[in-house]
Amino acid sequence: MSTLSPFAAALTDGGRAIPQGLVTWNGSDPAQRFAVYRNNVMVSLIGALENTFPVVRALVGVEFFADMARIYVAQSPPRSVIMAEYGASFPAFLDGFPPVSGLPYLGDVARLERARVTAYHAREANTLGAEDFAAIPAEALADLHLVLHPSASILSSRHAIVSLWGAHQGQGHIEDVDPMVPEDALIVRPVGDVHVLSLPPGAGVALSALQQGQVLGAAVEAALDEQPQFSPAALFQILITSGVVVSASATGATE
Repeated sequence: MSTLSPFAAALTDGGRAIPQGLVTWNGSDPAQRFAVYRNNVMVSLIGALENTFPVVRALVGVEFFADMARIYVAQSPPRSVIMAEYGASFPAFLDGFPPVSGLPYLGDVARLERARVTAYHAREANTLGAEDFAAIPAEALADLHLVLHPSASILSSRHAIVSLWGAHQGQGHIEDVDPMVPEDALIVRPVGDVHVLSLPPGAGVALSALQQGQVLGAAVEAALDEQPQFSPAALFQILITSGVVVSASATGATE
């Protein structure tokens, strides 16, 4: 990671003095002009974070989020010109930010929101449907290699991240959500919209194993080892209906 220039560092840190050697074309005060520019940059970066993490913003409040985002920007200025990539480290920042320690689920909610942005910008891919799975012989299932959609993310949380996120999309009421209930999530964009799905027990383990290249039989075993309540039938339902699978092969071919 490259070190920021004094000019760039001063733009995102209001406590720094303006860079030396700045002059203006009309003789006006360079400190005043730089302050305006710095404010515009800060407002733009805070706005980018607000767009990526709207539920986090709603959970902590508009003013608190802006103050928190300002601290994050000073610590983690952009390293890419692609603004959709900004905020990748924001969930980890929340995990270690003392003022939100009373909201231990906040970092994982941010991870879900960040995964949605990543999924939105992922490349397109054709997906397998019910007819494709029906054509696979039952005896071939255990040794099947399944390639997941490029947009797919699997999140495992000790908190009710899907329910918290869903309550802010009109899916239930926030007061009915117990944030301390563990939930796993699948985020995927098979066609058009990004989908956020709550996973049944063990399905996240199986999907993660598939994403890492394990065959279906091994993924099912891993899920059963970790979660006795795991239902292979529920996993198959997800594989068939969610659009998360783009290819299936018993030989290990990818696409």
